[in-house]
Amino acid sequence: MGEKITLSVIKADIGGYVGHAAMHPELIAVAEEILTEAKKSGVIIDFYVGCCGDDLALLMTHKKGSDNEEIHKLAWETFEKATEVSKKLKLYGAGQDLLVDAFSGNLKGMGPGYAEMEFEERKSEPILVFLADKTEPGAWNLPLYKMFADPFNTAGLVIDPSMHDGFLFEVHDLIEHKKVTFKTPEEIYDMLVFIGAPGRFAIKYVFRKSDGEVAAATSTQRLNLLAGRYVGKDDPVLIVRCQSGFPAVGEALEPFSFPHTVAGFMRGSHHGPLMPVSFKDSTPSRFDGPPRVVCLGFQLAEGNLVGPRDMFDDPAFDNARKLANDVTDYLRRHGPFEPHRLPLEEMEYTTLPQVMEKLKDRFSEE
Repeated sequence: MGEKITLSVIKADIGGYVGHAAMHPELIAVAEEILTEAKKSGVIIDFYVGCCGDDLALLMTHKKGSDNEEIHKLAWETFEKATEVSKKLKLYGAGQDLLVDAFSGNLKGMGPGYAEMEFEERKSEPILVFLADKTEPGAWNLPLYKMFADPFNTAGLVIDPSMHDGFLFEVHDLIEHKKVTFKTPEEIYDMLVFIGAPGRFAIKYVFRKSDGEVAAATSTQRLNLLAGRYVGKDDPVLIVRCQSGFPAVGEALEPFSFPHTVAGFMRGSHHGPLMPVSFKDSTPSRFDGPPRVVCLGFQLAEGNLVGPRDMFDDPAFDNARKLANDVTDYLRRHGPFEPHRLPLEEMEYTTLPQVMEKLKDRFSEE
């Protein structure tokens, strides 16, 4: 058994440029400077600083395992330093994902979202890192189901002996803070009851059933639930290992050829299509959307991140982008009506409680 590598992807919204649209280059530069020093000192093996919309994402490789205090503190301090720049530039929502004043142990419950996985590096280790903006953790449910449980998407489930036994899906209840693991294909129907409600249930991990090897990991932080008020959408991240017993790179990308409907969009309160875009187009502006996803492709080599390749910078996804725009046109015509606006139970951290309180005495029995 060789030494295990940990890949940590940690993100935070610490200030938008302009409004909620994009990431200011100075914030990226600050993060790169801090992580360069961390690499020189041996805290991390390698890193990449990425972004999608107004979210800063720190990709770090190391040998310290998941939920490591030193790694999480490094990320927290990087976000704090970048927030200082954000405030100086008066960027919108400066530091909004940093929900507490001081770091304490790890990032759980502190605001930033993170996905991590620990594994022994294979002879060839292709990894895809997906970053989304203007949506929530459940946005990964449909793509992960297609990647790891749908043979119409992933041919390897049928023809690759190392995948034929299926996968294990660890699903988290984001309201009750419980988790359950489903075996696929035999428990697909049971699992779909839950993951088909992405506002409450989100896939946290996928493991290969035959040997328990980790295949995918997501961030499942719900900012509104942590803060008790509306502080923006969660803008989740996803890590997927590919090839040799996992979905091929093309199989992992294929679900995004369909821009499925997700919650988020303007003020985190609307449904819209998840549009796969290149890095340069990951700047949602129309009605703060539509929601975006980018994909960074890497080959891992002794813990070093060889890449990234801009995986959605491909005309094969042009139809998905056109469909996303057409769906956006259709949904926007609903204005403040459902199903464009989220249902009332999802609106509890917007103006709804204040309006209900103001009008409570005007409601009478039928």
